[in-house]
Amino acid sequence: MMRGAVVLHKFSGCALKQRGVTATEYALIIVFVALVMIVGAQLLGANLSSLFSSFGAEV
Repeated sequence: MMRGAVVLHKFSGCALKQRGVTATEYALIIVFVALVMIVGAQLLGANLSSLFSSFGAEV
């Protein structure tokens, strides 16, 4: 009976480690998506600014 408890304890520790890895992976994905959004907004913002400037100059 004691051996089963040890195996169960080791298995539960493994499950906790997996949750930690999953949380880390999600954090990395969130950081990557945030960086893509920031870079995209900067590039799009610069293009929109020049577009509106040229449109304003023509009007």
